[in-house]
Amino acid sequence: MIVVVCPGQGSQTPGFLAPWLELDGAAERLASFSEAAQVDLVAHGTQSDADTIRDTRIAQPLIVAASILAWEQLTSGGARPAGVAGHSVGEIAALVASGVIDAEAGMRLVGVRGRAMADAAALVETGMSAVVGGDEQQVLEAIEANGLAPANYNGGGQIVAAGELPGLAALAEQAPRGARVIPLQVAGAFHTRFMAPAQDALRSAVDGIRAVGNPDLTLWTNSDGSTVPAGVRALELIVHQVANPVRWDLCMASFAEQGVTGIIELAPAGALVGLAKRGLRGVPSVAVKTPDDLAAALELLAA
Repeated sequence: MIVVVCPGQGSQTPGFLAPWLELDGAAERLASFSEAAQVDLVAHGTQSDADTIRDTRIAQPLIVAASILAWEQLTSGGARPAGVAGHSVGEIAALVASGVIDAEAGMRLVGVRGRAMADAAALVETGMSAVVGGDEQQVLEAIEANGLAPANYNGGGQIVAAGELPGLAALAEQAPRGARVIPLQVAGAFHTRFMAPAQDALRSAVDGIRAVGNPDLTLWTNSDGSTVPAGVRALELIVHQVANPVRWDLCMASFAEQGVTGIIELAPAGALVGLAKRGLRGVPSVAVKTPDDLAAALELLAA
């Protein structure tokens, strides 16, 4: 059973879309995605610097567009994985891959999500830090003691703390025993109460999607790691997840329970494959960072 996974915010790097633009039809596809998301994806994906593409309004559409492009290339010859899941904003790309919504609807949705979450982040200065290693209970206690919240349970010994900057600084200064605290390149405390103001705009965008189908392959939700058989429910969870923790650890546990035999991470890849190497030891994986990686991904699918 091969599972395709779609990355979340923070996986983008300057110029990462450039190799994809060399593919036939990619420039036209990105132009369509840019119009839907109201973001110049070609310029930001090829020319903008790291600070520019860290902007939530830009980063989220860039990541989802790249994942959709990679998905379309991977499946253009008829190859299909057993299932798909997305981490945070990557869940929108997973909805497109599973047939719940089409690509243009996905790009409109991620455009709204990026703008709404950026606006929410501007209300209070907040951020996120990965806590790697240490005893999980002690890590959670330290997060709470500093007035923070666990935003991502990523598995593989990683929990992401989120909240106001003084609390993150205090956590870093007195890291739990055996743990490292690594600031993340994001602009707010995503998946916490600080994002609640973004939910109304996102709910309106979801309500405006006219064509909603049920998944045509297994779709996992990062809300609790369960599978979602109904497209309408999958969209409800897109609204829910912006202000609630990502349970990627439970997604990986579900993959293992269902007998995963391989993981393919779509562009801009790397982070989820890294987590799988620790949380799903021994399971082969491929990170599709550029079109050159598609051959290895197709080989894994064929196997």
